[in-house]
Amino acid sequence: MIKETQSLRNVFDREFAVIREATEAYVPELVPRETGTITSVSNGIAAVSGLPGAGYDELLEFPGGVFGIAFNVDENEIGVVLLGEYSDLHAGDQVERTGRVMDVAVGDGLLGRVINPLGQPLDGKGPVASEKRLPIERPAAAIMDRAPVNVPLQTGLKVVDALIPIGRGQRELILGDRQTGKTTIAIDTILNQRGQNVLCVYCAIGQRASAVAKVVANLAAKGAMDYTVVVVAEGNDAPGLLYITPYAATSIAEYFMETGRDVLIVYDDLTQHARAYRELSLLLRRPPGREAFPGDIFYIHSRLLERATHLHKDLGGGSLTALPIIETEAQDISAYIPTNLISITDGQIYVSPSLFELGVLPAVDVGKSVSRVGGKAQRAPYRAVAGDLKLAYAQFLELETFARFGARLDEGTRKIIEHGRRIRECLKQPESAPVAVPAQITVLLALSAELFDNVPLEKMPEAEHAVQEAAAGIPAEVAARFGTAPKLSDEDRNAVIEIARKALASFQPKPAPKPEDKTEPKPTPEAHVESKPIPGPSGAKKP
Repeated sequence: MIKETQSLRNVFDREFAVIREATEAYVPELVPRETGTITSVSNGIAAVSGLPGAGYDELLEFPGGVFGIAFNVDENEIGVVLLGEYSDLHAGDQVERTGRVMDVAVGDGLLGRVINPLGQPLDGKGPVASEKRLPIERPAAAIMDRAPVNVPLQTGLKVVDALIPIGRGQRELILGDRQTGKTTIAIDTILNQRGQNVLCVYCAIGQRASAVAKVVANLAAKGAMDYTVVVVAEGNDAPGLLYITPYAATSIAEYFMETGRDVLIVYDDLTQHARAYRELSLLLRRPPGREAFPGDIFYIHSRLLERATHLHKDLGGGSLTALPIIETEAQDISAYIPTNLISITDGQIYVSPSLFELGVLPAVDVGKSVSRVGGKAQRAPYRAVAGDLKLAYAQFLELETFARFGARLDEGTRKIIEHGRRIRECLKQPESAPVAVPAQITVLLALSAELFDNVPLEKMPEAEHAVQEAAAGIPAEVAARFGTAPKLSDEDRNAVIEIARKALASFQPKPAPKPEDKTEPKPTPEAHVESKPIPGPSGAKKP
């Protein structure tokens, strides 16, 4: 008994010695915490007092894991944009500074995932693996860090690649009325990047959940989610989430660009982003301007889109191509937000509701669309035919309008109209069916050589499909020169045109049969027998 007691005492002494040493070695560390108080909560914003050290754009933490961004930093109060569900917040709750700005997780682990701007997964595939975090607001690349835009970004759409070319590092606006096919153009561009070493980021701002689910399902079915990140803020989310979504998506894309890769980002759409910012500004009592938008509405979009660029080769040579989408009302492209974005971007693709109603899909109005990069980022075969096609198509549109008055047309005018109709038919393209470069070039060269002019209009889809299939027979060395040669040689042009001519041989109308010669044949010499009058019974001569 005495031995057991002594043993327990020795154990107690040893443990007590360890605790005493740990206590003596402990040095308390004082960490300052600055907390404030909510004074009022409104629809998506909160007013906070008691945080004198908080800075602009700093991230603040509210009860329940809700975060907010300090937007209005006044002397006695801070206007905070809330980034989550705020129904459980009340006046008097404590608010704490985080000492950092809003950031987002980035890395290759985001490829194939659907997340919100806070980096939280929305696809039910578990936590998102990330390598680092980047602030959502970052300065754009300096001028000397940028390289010229001279590498094409193929969209797979003939009308865009031929007439409104887009380069890697360019900002090309897509605008038009609602339900005219703007998102379809952007999604088809993402689908065409398969195998092109281009990563994609699709940013949905204020869209219906069903519409986003349809887009994600389409991308997954075509195998495009392997190289795509989808960042979503749904229409029923807080306006603060809608506001930060494009900035968070751009930081994700910039991470890939800074590693030397080419990236495509789609903003769908910035109309909802501008409306969310207007809502926040009015709630924070900022002075309204034109159409009730705040005075810095131009700046929030310019500092976003200026981050799209082509980096210098010393910085890796990566690129970020932006396709912002904007919605117009009643075809008014001179409204406030559309004109702002037209002046920021390097060109625009205008989607016309009139063409959409006529069944011309994609409904791109070539006359109102432009690319300010132009042929500098276009392959040589496209440059060889783009000018003639655009001129011929413009002449056709003008003459077609004139012909509707029932005027009598001469043969030259009729030929221009028939040629223009074939151009319009060839520029039509079904959804989710991007066309490869050799097939596009073969069709365009056949158009410029007027090989389609004798094909009946009702057979144009079949004839074009036959030409695209025949493009697979282009020699490998000729197809290789399409992307490397500075100019399309006459030999290559003639080789491709000959392939198209053979493919269209069965669609040419058969020549009309020659009219038969109805003149009587000349009588042979044996047939010349002199006819004599036959005497009648009474001796009278019969005629």
